[in-house]
Amino acid sequence: MIRVEGIRKVFKKGTIDEKVAIAEISLHCRKGDFITVIGSNGAGKTTLLNLVAGTFTPDEGEVLIDGTRVTHLPEHRRARYLGRIFQNPLVGTAASMTIEENLAMADLRGRPRGLRWGVTKSRREFYRDILKMLDLGLETRLKDSVSLLSGGQRQSLTLLMATLSLPKLLLLDEHTAALDPRTAQTVMKLTQSIVRENNLTTIMVTHNMVQAIRCGNRMIMLHEGRIKFDIEGEEKAALTVEEVVRRFGAELKDEALLC
Repeated sequence: MIRVEGIRKVFKKGTIDEKVAIAEISLHCRKGDFITVIGSNGAGKTTLLNLVAGTFTPDEGEVLIDGTRVTHLPEHRRARYLGRIFQNPLVGTAASMTIEENLAMADLRGRPRGLRWGVTKSRREFYRDILKMLDLGLETRLKDSVSLLSGGQRQSLTLLMATLSLPKLLLLDEHTAALDPRTAQTVMKLTQSIVRENNLTTIMVTHNMVQAIRCGNRMIMLHEGRIKFDIEGEEKAALTVEEVVRRFGAELKDEALLC
């Protein structure tokens, strides 16, 4: 499904500030895998997502989606394959546009738009139906500007937008970290529901150890740009925070991981 083969990324190469962000990583994601990624600050978590998404190009290695090499495809060309949500709720939506306009843009991701595009009556009804699942009352506010929404409402809308076209891969970059605990729990519950119902292949970076253990079917720890472990199935289901700390405590330098 998604294959990362021997990728390596070095920033500021040849200078005194040279940083090996990804030393060498190979990762094979099966259809429907929900992989949580943990690691201390600087471990390479977000860099890994950026390499998969096309934000960065690896110095070595390949990225393949459904057997197609996309290693050198720019970020906008990979949009047809990927959905991504960032930590900042303001990033994933266009504040000056309405809720329905944002959904329509997401609906057309990766497809030619021409000079004329708009929201048809049938699509508007569809948007109302999917917004109802958020249970936030947004289905009655389609004409409202997104700038009027709270952080939690915007992140929930971003989640719908990122998954509207059922991407080959959903990338979640600490997408609940900037929300208050109650809202974060709501967004995480919605995330799990959407991923499960649509069998979406997902990679989620998180600093929350409990979240990493409870969500998904696989968990990966990165340390100094390498995969330290890849646990799945019953072994992952049986994990506790205490067990992870005991087995891999040397790499858990960031106290946020223990939240």
